[in-house]
Amino acid sequence: MNPELIRIFQEEYRALRPRAPMPPIEVRFRRFTSLNTTIRLREGHMKVSLSDLLEGAPEAILRAIAHILVAKLYRKPIDSAHAGRYRRFTTSEAMVRQSERIRQTRGRKRISTPKGDQYDLDEVFESLNQRFFHGLMGRPQLTWSEYTAKRLLGHYDPAHNTIMISRAFDRKNTPRYAIEYLMYHEMLHLRHPVKSKNGRRCVHSRAFQADEKLFPDLDRALAFLKTL
Repeated sequence: MNPELIRIFQEEYRALRPRAPMPPIEVRFRRFTSLNTTIRLREGHMKVSLSDLLEGAPEAILRAIAHILVAKLYRKPIDSAHAGRYRRFTTSEAMVRQSERIRQTRGRKRISTPKGDQYDLDEVFESLNQRFFHGLMGRPQLTWSEYTAKRLLGHYDPAHNTIMISRAFDRKNTPRYAIEYLMYHEMLHLRHPVKSKNGRRCVHSRAFQADEKLFPDLDRALAFLKTL
């Protein structure tokens, strides 16, 4: 355990709970696959786990994390200065690149298959690639989800260069334009990577939205998705 980290958590605990008894605090860095942080109370002990990506982070960032975690644990208001400082740190280009490298080396991407019962995602991708991108977009890994996910309809994972489409759409009553729209939307994430501005991640930039409007069946596809 890191005595300096424990001191920081003790000071933020005291600032948030000035009259409450101080519990024993354990803080450890762990080999997570992302920028995870967790805090729990177990048998009167506060146990904190921080991603080892945060080792070497400035004290101001570690203090912001301590404040946010303790405040969440005890349902206290989170100071906007701490929240903004942590958000700017995690969305910085350097930290995003480092997080993606860690996910590539430590994380496992569960890949199913691009060939479904009704639709072949490889064929859908290549069709859209020719129609909208002059055939110049490199094909990422394409896969149907393992399960019939209805909340996460599609997803592009830059760390593993993978597009996943929910298997809920691999059925006879799914119109072709709905599958094409889902794939086209995720392809736009390859063309317009996520950027950070003023500490905030911009997932769907103006350029992204402008390109999305070029999809001819956009309204019909969105109307179909709303029926799910």
